Amino acid sequence: MGDFFGIAKRTLVQLTEIGLLLVALGIVLQLLFGANVGFITSDIVANLIALIKALGSNGVVGLIALAIILWLFSKNA
Repeated sequence: MGDFFGIAKRTLVQLTEIGLLLVALGIVLQLLFGANVGFITSDIVANLIALIKALGSNGVVGLIALAIILWLFSKNA
C-alpha cells in the first residue's frame, strides 16, 4: 500500500512539473507572437498579471499566500 502512495506522489509531481513547463512555454510564446497563439485559448500573461495584482492588493495576506505557493512549488519530492 505504501508503494501505491509513492507512485501516486511521483506521478502528481511529474504532472505538476509538466504543467509549469507548459505555462512557461505559453508565456514565452505569447511574448514572442502576441496573444493570438493558435493552441493557447486564454491570455496567460494577462492572467498572471491579474494574479500578481490581486496578491499585491491584499497586502500581508497576499505575501503569505505567495510564500505558501512558492514553498509548495520549491519543495523537493
